[in-house]
Amino acid sequence: MGFFSFMGRVLFASLFILSAWQMFNEFDATGGPFSKELIPKLTVVRKNLSSKLGVAIPDFNATYVRQFVATIIFLKGVGGILFVFGSTFGSFLLLSHLALTTPILYDFYNYRPTKPEYGLLLNEFIQNAALFGALLFFIGMKNSIPRKQLRKKTPKAKAV
Repeated sequence: MGFFSFMGRVLFASLFILSAWQMFNEFDATGGPFSKELIPKLTVVRKNLSSKLGVAIPDFNATYVRQFVATIIFLKGVGGILFVFGSTFGSFLLLSHLALTTPILYDFYNYRPTKPEYGLLLNEFIQNAALFGALLFFIGMKNSIPRKQLRKKTPKAKAV
């Protein structure tokens, strides 16, 4: 039972670890290609938040985007490695990553259903929501198992 559980965690975490490794290898002074995809998305988020809150939010400069990308790499990499060993802290790191990036990167709600981008973004959003649910399930199952299994004492036969 323990072997299959470990292999399941390895396969699940490999989604995050391999993605973090690729992002790390592409990371440069600008944050890599991921930051080029992220800047327009963050601009839309900034505009939406500014209009909803009625407060002017300043533009995100390259330093902030680079730090954001580095944080994502850290959350994916360290969270994935800790998750392999069954750590709930690793699960929380991966949950943080998904909660932070999913609504920003997969903003299907900014497109009309007739646009081709809508279907692609919605599919990715739902996939990340499923990963989020799987991590919540893992944490729930981890917390439902008692730390120390109590052994039932066998009653001793009474001598007459």
